[in-house]
Amino acid sequence: MPSNGEIIERNINEFQKVQAHMMIAKEENATKTYASLRKDYRSLKAVLTSLGVNLTDIDEIKE
Repeated sequence: MPSNGEIIERNINEFQKVQAHMMIAKEENATKTYASLRKDYRSLKAVLTSLGVNLTDIDEIKE
């Protein structure tokens, strides 16, 4: 069973990947892709917040 640290690290990595893909989708005006990624972004943000992670420095999208 993964430790809390491993769970947090994995979710932070996913959060950063989703944000990077969101920025590309927005730049390419890929609205459907952006909307899909936005759902993942919000879910990951909720999980990280519930784990007590301060997103101030890593949240580049800020939605």
